[in-house]
Amino acid sequence: MNHPVITSLLPVILLIATGYVAGKQSWIRASAKNDYSNIIFFLLLPPLLFRTMAQTHPEHLQWLPVLAYLGSMVILFAMVLAWTGVNQRGAILGLAATYGNTVMIGIALIGFAYGEAGQAVLFSLLSVHAIIMLTTATLLLEWLKLKAKKSNHATSGKPHEQAHPAAVALQALRGALLQPTTWPILLGLAFSQTGLALPVVIDRPLQLLGQAFSPLALVLVGLTLSVTQFGDHIKPALGLSFLKNFVQPMLVLGLGLLLGLHGMPLTVMVVAASLPMGANVFMFSQRYQESEDLVTTSVSVSTVMALFSVALTMSLTPLINRL
Repeated sequence: MNHPVITSLLPVILLIATGYVAGKQSWIRASAKNDYSNIIFFLLLPPLLFRTMAQTHPEHLQWLPVLAYLGSMVILFAMVLAWTGVNQRGAILGLAATYGNTVMIGIALIGFAYGEAGQAVLFSLLSVHAIIMLTTATLLLEWLKLKAKKSNHATSGKPHEQAHPAAVALQALRGALLQPTTWPILLGLAFSQTGLALPVVIDRPLQLLGQAFSPLALVLVGLTLSVTQFGDHIKPALGLSFLKNFVQPMLVLGLGLLLGLHGMPLTVMVVAASLPMGANVFMFSQRYQESEDLVTTSVSVSTVMALFSVALTMSLTPLINRL
């Protein structure tokens, strides 16, 4: 029971199981899930990110691990588009195969396993993860939507109004900056440059709110699993989940070694890549009304599969550290 993989992963599993039981027993009603999610993402997450980044200097952020991770996302996204074609379905599924749950599960897991040093590496990724990927995905999806609308109007012979590309880009950037994973990081980094320290009366409540994030976020994962119907999309969901949970870590490892990474930075990025699909994929599938059932099933399957992918990746940590 003292094996590092067990001691790091078991608390995560137990907290997810707690949420699953709470959902099945109706201790937390399914109708309250959205409110529960809002508390976690809008009330507990920003203090955690702001307080952490307020104590971090940009020059201490580690960009090579981030480059390895983002590189793996680009490769996987391109692979999915090549398979499905360049369309809205392909963009949504490409996002599903690449966008990980680095916040809800990642922060807790990396903290349990590698402490603040590991979280510092992860926060380097979080500082750009949402802005780059969500903005890129939004721009691509908006362009594909306009392209499809133009094609439909051309077929019907009806005139159409086309948004200016700059307006689409600004709207996408605004949406990414308003994400609860983005603005606290940017504000925290800005505050760190002032050289000031947060007053205790402010810092202590922020600390308490941030400490509540990880356990409650993991409970929410279990609650979501308890109300999810897997339906008829298991086979494609297994394929997408395999790409996200197993192929992406291998890509990160390969790119990291090419960039000369080793030790803690490489380990944290590989473990982060083995995490399941992120909840933001839900929002994109619902917003663009594309592959909603498949994405919902895939996120659930990927979360269950992560019990194996994360355990496998963490068990290989000693080997990765020797590379």
